[in-house]
Amino acid sequence: MSIFFSKTFSQDSTLSSSFDPKNVYHISWKVDAPVTGAGLGLSVLGLHLIQNKDSLTMDKLNQKSKDDIPFFDRGNAGYYSESANDASYYPFFASFAMPVLFVIADKTERQQAGKIIVMYTESLAITSALFTITAGTVQRSRPLVYGDKAPIDTRLSNNSQRSFYAGHVAAAASATFFAAKVYSDLHPDSKFRTYVWIIAAAVPAVTAYYRYEAGQHFLSDNILGYAIGAASGILVPALHKNKNFDRVTIAPAMWQHAKGISIAYNF
Repeated sequence: MSIFFSKTFSQDSTLSSSFDPKNVYHISWKVDAPVTGAGLGLSVLGLHLIQNKDSLTMDKLNQKSKDDIPFFDRGNAGYYSESANDASYYPFFASFAMPVLFVIADKTERQQAGKIIVMYTESLAITSALFTITAGTVQRSRPLVYGDKAPIDTRLSNNSQRSFYAGHVAAAASATFFAAKVYSDLHPDSKFRTYVWIIAAAVPAVTAYYRYEAGQHFLSDNILGYAIGAASGILVPALHKNKNFDRVTIAPAMWQHAKGISIAYNF
């Protein structure tokens, strides 16, 4: 007895018609509750670490030099802009609304609102935990510390010693990429999928731009925050997806020199 595997590609319309959005995701409270709880708990711990970080002394501030910064991060050393900082909050807050608006506006997502809310909370909790713990333990001065444009008390404050990594960008990317991933999963044939992904990528990128111009984060901080947030937003829904066996066909098979079972998967 042998087992043979094969793949067949089909454009059969009945395949698409059998798609049931209600079976796309699976929630397990035995897993999701502890993971979300741990994420929220670590976030509280991280915030405590952030609030208790040491401020700079004048001696340490005077020792700061752009030459100590990696060459790829020197582009905005010394930048400071309150208007850019304020502007960064518009795409930042808009990002959190994106998944909610999709649930409200889309009938398919409304039917799965409970599962989507659980996954969304979990994604943000994981992103928050990773950021706060990192920002609370890694000592890296913001770009604004390396110039004289920012007020001296701002440059010395402990808030300016947590540049690594970009939390606003990470949170925005987590929210928008989560929205795009869920929309794509629930609307696999939608002609709007490409536009949704473009918006999902653009919103945290705009946030990163303003955080860069404001002197809040270096380039590498923004890139890492973007990557971590996007990964969380995509992977959480992906890990909750049910395995789809509807496209698997199992049947007895006979070949010239063998007998066995043929397992075919239709893409």
